[in-house]
Amino acid sequence: MKISKRVWIGVAVVTAGLAVAAYFYGGRTEPTEVETEAAEARDLVERVTASGKIQPASEVAITAQVSGEILELPVKEGDWVTKGTLLVRINPDLYQSALNRALAGLNSARSNLATARAGLAQTEAAFSAAKKAWTRAQQLHAERILSEADYDAAESSYRATEAGDRSAREAVAAAGYAIESAEASVQEARDNLNRTGLRDPQDGTITALAKEVGESVQGTGFMAGEIIMKVSNLGAMEVHVEVNESDIVRVTLGDSVDIEVDAYRDQTFRGTVVEIGNTALNAAGAAGISMDQVTNFSVKIRIDPSRGLAADSSAAPFRPGMSATVEILTDRAAGALSVPLQAVTTRGEGEESTTGVFLAADGKAVWTPVTTGVQDSRHIAVLSGLAAGATVITGPYETVSRALEDGDAVHVGETPPVDAAPVP
Repeated sequence: MKISKRVWIGVAVVTAGLAVAAYFYGGRTEPTEVETEAAEARDLVERVTASGKIQPASEVAITAQVSGEILELPVKEGDWVTKGTLLVRINPDLYQSALNRALAGLNSARSNLATARAGLAQTEAAFSAAKKAWTRAQQLHAERILSEADYDAAESSYRATEAGDRSAREAVAAAGYAIESAEASVQEARDNLNRTGLRDPQDGTITALAKEVGESVQGTGFMAGEIIMKVSNLGAMEVHVEVNESDIVRVTLGDSVDIEVDAYRDQTFRGTVVEIGNTALNAAGAAGISMDQVTNFSVKIRIDPSRGLAADSSAAPFRPGMSATVEILTDRAAGALSVPLQAVTTRGEGEESTTGVFLAADGKAVWTPVTTGVQDSRHIAVLSGLAAGATVITGPYETVSRALEDGDAVHVGETPPVDAAPVP
């Protein structure tokens, strides 16, 4: 069966058409839909956020230094007290008796000293006479007038009185040492008696009261005794927060802080970083630390109550233990060329990895390495590699962070409006 010439011509035309279509459209893909934003100058404030508790900058725990029953407790929680005010009186009977015994021992030691001194006076007189007799005996013996027996007797008497004199002097010294020991015992007993009355070491407010009249407390001279109460200066308060190790390197002494206290939701307080821990909070038991544990550092922030406090608030608005959230202002950049955070990404792996942005130019994505600086919650400063007004691709996130490559075809869609980041 022969195929007509007309059929062959039709097949040739279709084949040619397919070839032309493949030439013009083969391998082409639809452009990626992206969102863009222009790089422009902004005022940026870098912040580190943390949460913690409010505590007094100065808080003293009043602890029992001696054991006994509480007889007096003339203060209650919330009272304002001044330095030197009597806070607690513990039963002094045992300590008064101990002082009386120590005084009696001191008087006995003084009496012994007087007796030893009288004995020394007697032995000194006897020794002086024996010494003179020994001197005469030596002269007479040299002149062959004194017999050997009398000479030996004179020497023996002299040596005996000499030893008695030394013994009497040592007795006087020992009596003196006994007096010093007795005086130390008296001082210790008197100190213990004084410790039965505890007085306020600083002006402040009673913020905790752990004991009541009639209860017994334990005190010891080697370790801290039981806590009876706490006195705090509520005029100077701090926020104690924990900052992650990745953020602590950006925090420095003197940084300004915005503070939100849960009890004052409509107010923002200001503060200053006054102390930064040098050792991680979980470093004490380093041998047992798991690599999965979060490493935090302690930061103390002094609150300035004069900024942000309502006029009708009390003089001491904060109480120990209140919850607070802080934003530490770690860096600022005025008029810095910046782009949205989501526009900055990385390409490459390991040491070959570079930081940059994608520009939208002539329907294509153009990879541009950049150097970044200060960032806030929405934007990041670009220090080099980008010109003002450049159109950077900001989304979608998955596209910018992973899928997009240099030279990919892109189509700029409608960019959703973004509120400007607030600048304090």
